[in-house]
Amino acid sequence: MRWSPERYLAFEDERTRPVRDLLAAVPTAPVRRAVDLGCGPGNSTEVLIDRFPGAEVHGVDRSEEMLAAARARLPGVPFALADIETWDDPGGYDVILANAVLQWMDGHERLLPRMAARLAPGGSLAVQMPDNLDEPTHRLMREVAADGPWAERLAGPARARGALATPDAYFAMLREVCDRVDVWRTTYHHPLAGGPAAVVDWFRGSALRPFLAALGPEEGQAYLARYTQAVAAAYPAQPDGTVLLAFPRLFLVATAAR
Repeated sequence: MRWSPERYLAFEDERTRPVRDLLAAVPTAPVRRAVDLGCGPGNSTEVLIDRFPGAEVHGVDRSEEMLAAARARLPGVPFALADIETWDDPGGYDVILANAVLQWMDGHERLLPRMAARLAPGGSLAVQMPDNLDEPTHRLMREVAADGPWAERLAGPARARGALATPDAYFAMLREVCDRVDVWRTTYHHPLAGGPAAVVDWFRGSALRPFLAALGPEEGQAYLARYTQAVAAAYPAQPDGTVLLAFPRLFLVATAAR
Protein backbone atom coordinates (compact mmCIF):
# COMPACT_ATOMS: atom_id res chain seq x y z
CA MET A 1 0.00 0.00 0.00
CA ARG A 2 1.80 3.11 -1.25
CA TRP A 3 1.53 6.57 0.25
CA SER A 4 1.08 9.65 -1.95
CA PRO A 5 2.86 12.67 -0.43
CA GLU A 6 1.17 14.99 -2.92
CA ARG A 7 -2.33 13.85 -1.97
CA TYR A 8 -1.51 13.89 1.74
CA LEU A 9 -0.23 17.46 1.53
CA ALA A 10 -3.23 18.74 -0.42
CA PHE A 11 -4.54 19.90 2.99
CA GLU A 12 -1.16 20.73 4.50
CA ASP A 13 -2.24 23.70 6.62
CA GLU A 14 -5.09 21.76 8.20
CA ARG A 15 -2.99 18.63 8.77
CA THR A 16 -0.09 20.60 10.25
CA ARG A 17 -2.08 22.71 12.72
CA PRO A 18 -2.46 19.88 15.29
CA VAL A 19 1.29 19.22 15.47
CA ARG A 20 1.89 22.91 16.11
CA ASP A 21 -0.61 22.76 18.99
CA LEU A 22 1.00 19.56 20.27
CA LEU A 23 4.58 20.87 20.28
CA ALA A 24 3.50 24.16 21.85
CA ALA A 25 2.57 22.13 24.94
CA VAL A 26 5.97 20.40 25.29
CA PRO A 27 7.65 21.76 28.46
CA THR A 28 11.16 20.39 27.84
CA ALA A 29 13.95 22.94 27.57
CA PRO A 30 16.59 23.03 26.33
CA VAL A 31 16.08 20.51 23.51
CA ARG A 32 19.30 19.15 22.05
CA ARG A 33 18.12 15.98 20.28
CA ALA A 34 14.71 15.28 18.78
CA VAL A 35 13.21 12.69 16.45
CA ASP A 36 10.04 12.66 14.37
CA LEU A 37 8.66 9.11 14.20
CA GLY A 38 6.35 8.56 11.24
CA CYS A 39 7.61 11.83 9.77
CA GLY A 40 5.69 11.45 6.49
CA PRO A 41 6.59 14.12 3.91
CA GLY A 42 8.41 16.25 6.48
CA ASN A 43 5.75 18.83 7.37
CA SER A 44 5.76 17.76 11.04
CA THR A 45 9.58 17.60 11.05
CA GLU A 46 9.66 21.19 9.85
CA VAL A 47 7.43 22.25 12.75
CA LEU A 48 9.70 20.35 15.15
CA ILE A 49 12.75 22.22 13.82
CA ASP A 50 10.97 25.57 14.06
CA ARG A 51 9.80 24.86 17.61
CA PHE A 52 13.28 23.88 18.82
CA PRO A 53 15.84 25.81 16.77
CA GLY A 54 19.35 24.52 17.24
CA ALA A 55 18.27 21.00 18.13
CA GLU A 56 19.68 18.01 16.29
CA VAL A 57 16.58 16.63 14.52
CA HIS A 58 16.01 13.58 12.34
CA GLY A 59 13.01 11.72 10.96
CA VAL A 60 11.91 8.11 10.60
CA ASP A 61 9.23 6.63 8.36
CA ARG A 62 8.44 3.29 6.71
CA SER A 63 7.36 4.75 3.36
CA GLU A 64 10.06 5.38 0.77
CA GLU A 65 7.70 7.75 -1.05
CA MET A 66 7.16 9.85 2.06
CA LEU A 67 10.89 9.88 2.86
CA ALA A 68 11.73 11.06 -0.65
CA ALA A 69 9.34 13.98 -0.20
CA ALA A 70 10.77 14.75 3.25
CA ARG A 71 14.35 14.77 1.94
CA ALA A 72 13.36 17.10 -0.88
CA ARG A 73 11.65 19.43 1.57
CA LEU A 74 14.41 19.40 4.20
CA PRO A 75 17.64 18.45 2.42
CA GLY A 76 19.83 19.11 5.46
CA VAL A 77 17.91 16.76 7.76
CA PRO A 78 18.72 13.02 8.03
CA PHE A 79 15.76 10.70 7.40
CA ALA A 80 15.79 6.93 7.87
CA LEU A 81 13.59 4.04 6.73
CA ALA A 82 12.29 2.10 9.75
CA ASP A 83 9.15 0.73 11.42
CA ILE A 84 8.19 2.37 14.69
CA GLU A 85 7.21 -1.01 16.17
CA THR A 86 10.78 -2.32 15.71
CA TRP A 87 12.63 0.99 16.15
CA ASP A 88 15.68 0.09 18.24
CA ASP A 89 17.43 3.43 18.63
CA PRO A 90 19.16 3.56 22.04
CA GLY A 91 17.51 6.88 22.75
CA GLY A 92 18.53 9.81 24.89
CA TYR A 93 16.08 12.15 23.15
CA ASP A 94 14.81 15.39 24.60
CA VAL A 95 11.72 15.18 22.37
CA ILE A 96 10.20 12.17 20.62
CA LEU A 97 7.37 13.22 18.29
CA ALA A 98 4.78 10.81 16.88
CA ASN A 99 2.21 12.85 14.98
CA ALA A 100 -0.81 11.15 13.37
CA VAL A 101 0.87 7.76 13.05
CA LEU A 102 0.30 5.58 16.14
CA GLN A 103 -3.42 5.19 15.37
CA TRP A 104 -2.38 2.62 12.74
CA MET A 105 -0.60 0.47 15.35
CA ASP A 106 -1.79 -1.95 18.01
CA GLY A 107 -0.36 -2.60 21.45
CA HIS A 108 -0.13 0.96 22.70
CA GLU A 109 0.20 -0.31 26.27
CA ARG A 110 3.59 -1.76 25.26
CA LEU A 111 4.60 0.67 22.51
CA LEU A 112 4.18 3.97 24.37
CA PRO A 113 6.18 3.03 27.49
CA ARG A 114 8.92 1.60 25.23
CA MET A 115 9.08 4.92 23.36
CA ALA A 116 9.12 6.88 26.62
CA ALA A 117 12.06 4.76 27.83
CA ARG A 118 14.16 6.37 25.09
CA LEU A 119 13.75 9.84 26.56
CA ALA A 120 16.60 11.74 28.17
CA PRO A 121 16.00 12.98 31.74
CA GLY A 122 13.32 15.66 31.51
CA GLY A 123 12.54 14.74 27.90
CA SER A 124 9.03 14.60 26.46
CA LEU A 125 7.10 12.13 24.32
CA ALA A 126 4.61 14.08 22.20
CA VAL A 127 1.83 12.11 20.50
CA GLN A 128 -1.18 13.17 18.43
CA MET A 129 -3.68 10.66 17.03
CA PRO A 130 -6.88 11.12 15.03
CA ASP A 131 -9.79 9.97 17.20
CA ASN A 132 -12.46 9.95 14.51
CA LEU A 133 -13.51 6.33 13.97
CA ASP A 134 -17.03 7.17 15.15
CA GLU A 135 -17.34 10.23 12.91
CA PRO A 136 -19.64 9.97 9.84
CA THR A 137 -16.61 10.01 7.53
CA HIS A 138 -15.27 6.75 8.95
CA ARG A 139 -18.57 5.10 9.77
CA LEU A 140 -19.62 5.59 6.15
CA MET A 141 -16.37 4.09 4.87
CA ARG A 142 -17.17 0.90 6.74
CA GLU A 143 -20.85 0.88 5.76
CA VAL A 144 -20.12 1.31 2.04
CA ALA A 145 -17.40 -1.35 2.32
CA ALA A 146 -19.88 -3.83 3.85
CA ASP A 147 -22.65 -3.13 1.31
CA GLY A 148 -21.32 -4.02 -2.11
CA PRO A 149 -19.65 -6.67 -4.27
CA TRP A 150 -16.36 -5.85 -2.54
CA ALA A 151 -17.60 -6.65 0.99
CA GLU A 152 -15.40 -9.70 1.53
CA ARG A 153 -12.25 -8.01 0.23
CA LEU A 154 -12.84 -4.88 2.29
CA ALA A 155 -13.51 -6.64 5.58
CA GLY A 156 -9.81 -6.45 6.44
CA PRO A 157 -9.31 -2.78 5.51
CA ALA A 158 -12.40 -1.91 7.57
CA ARG A 159 -10.50 -3.23 10.59
CA ALA A 160 -7.16 -1.61 9.68
CA ARG A 161 -7.51 0.86 12.53
CA GLY A 162 -8.64 -0.11 15.97
CA ALA A 163 -10.28 2.22 18.45
CA LEU A 164 -8.00 4.30 20.65
CA ALA A 165 -7.81 3.66 24.37
CA THR A 166 -9.51 6.06 26.77
CA PRO A 167 -7.68 9.16 28.07
CA ASP A 168 -7.64 7.50 31.51
CA ALA A 169 -5.91 4.44 30.06
CA TYR A 170 -3.26 6.49 28.26
CA PHE A 171 -2.62 8.50 31.41
CA ALA A 172 -2.15 5.31 33.42
CA MET A 173 0.16 3.58 30.95
CA LEU A 174 2.45 6.63 30.69
CA ARG A 175 2.28 7.77 34.31
CA GLU A 176 4.08 4.57 35.30
CA VAL A 177 7.18 5.65 33.37
CA CYS A 178 6.96 9.46 33.26
CA ASP A 179 6.87 12.19 35.88
CA ARG A 180 4.15 14.26 34.19
CA VAL A 181 1.42 13.29 31.70
CA ASP A 182 -0.81 15.76 29.90
CA VAL A 183 -3.81 14.37 27.96
CA TRP A 184 -6.38 16.36 26.02
CA ARG A 185 -8.80 16.02 23.13
CA THR A 186 -9.58 18.70 20.56
CA THR A 187 -12.16 18.70 17.77
CA TYR A 188 -11.09 20.84 14.84
CA HIS A 189 -13.76 22.09 12.47
CA HIS A 190 -11.97 22.49 9.15
CA PRO A 191 -13.75 24.61 6.50
CA LEU A 192 -13.25 22.85 3.16
CA ALA A 193 -14.07 24.96 0.12
CA GLY A 194 -14.70 22.07 -2.26
CA GLY A 195 -17.90 20.76 -0.70
CA PRO A 196 -18.38 17.03 0.01
CA ALA A 197 -15.83 16.16 -2.69
CA ALA A 198 -13.17 17.91 -0.62
CA VAL A 199 -14.00 15.68 2.36
CA VAL A 200 -13.43 12.64 0.15
CA ASP A 201 -10.19 14.11 -1.21
CA TRP A 202 -8.95 14.67 2.36
CA PHE A 203 -9.36 11.02 3.29
CA ARG A 204 -8.06 9.65 0.00
CA GLY A 205 -4.68 10.73 1.39
CA SER A 206 -5.15 8.80 4.63
CA ALA A 207 -8.04 6.66 5.89
CA LEU A 208 -9.43 5.64 2.48
CA ARG A 209 -6.09 4.24 1.36
CA PRO A 210 -6.55 0.68 2.72
CA PHE A 211 -9.98 0.42 1.07
CA LEU A 212 -8.84 1.64 -2.34
CA ALA A 213 -5.65 -0.42 -2.25
CA ALA A 214 -7.76 -3.59 -2.02
CA LEU A 215 -9.78 -2.74 -5.14
CA GLY A 216 -9.03 -2.44 -8.85
CA PRO A 217 -9.40 0.91 -10.60
CA GLU A 218 -13.02 0.41 -11.74
CA GLU A 219 -14.26 -0.94 -8.42
CA GLY A 220 -12.31 1.75 -6.60
CA GLN A 221 -14.15 4.42 -8.57
CA ALA A 222 -17.47 2.72 -7.86
CA TYR A 223 -16.68 2.57 -4.14
CA LEU A 224 -15.70 6.26 -4.15
CA ALA A 225 -18.90 7.22 -5.97
CA ARG A 226 -21.05 5.51 -3.31
CA TYR A 227 -18.96 6.95 -0.51
CA THR A 228 -19.11 10.48 -1.96
CA GLN A 229 -22.90 10.26 -2.20
CA ALA A 230 -23.11 9.19 1.45
CA VAL A 231 -20.73 11.95 2.55
CA ALA A 232 -22.79 14.56 0.70
CA ALA A 233 -25.84 13.57 2.75
CA ALA A 234 -23.92 13.61 6.05
CA TYR A 235 -22.03 16.86 5.43
CA PRO A 236 -24.37 19.44 3.89
CA ALA A 237 -22.62 22.39 2.32
CA GLN A 238 -22.90 25.95 3.62
CA PRO A 239 -24.52 28.53 1.30
CA ASP A 240 -21.09 29.37 -0.14
CA GLY A 241 -20.30 25.70 -0.82
CA THR A 242 -18.03 25.25 2.19
CA VAL A 243 -18.26 22.07 4.25
CA LEU A 244 -17.16 21.96 7.90
CA LEU A 245 -15.22 18.77 8.60
CA ALA A 246 -15.30 17.93 12.30
CA PHE A 247 -12.06 16.14 13.17
CA PRO A 248 -11.44 15.00 16.79
CA ARG A 249 -7.83 14.35 17.81
CA LEU A 250 -6.25 12.99 21.00
CA PHE A 251 -3.04 14.54 22.35
CA LEU A 252 -0.49 13.15 24.83
CA VAL A 253 2.61 14.83 26.25
CA ALA A 254 4.50 12.63 28.70
CA THR A 255 7.60 14.10 30.36
CA ALA A 256 10.28 12.04 32.08
CA ALA A 257 11.70 12.85 35.48
CA ARG A 258 14.96 14.79 35.57
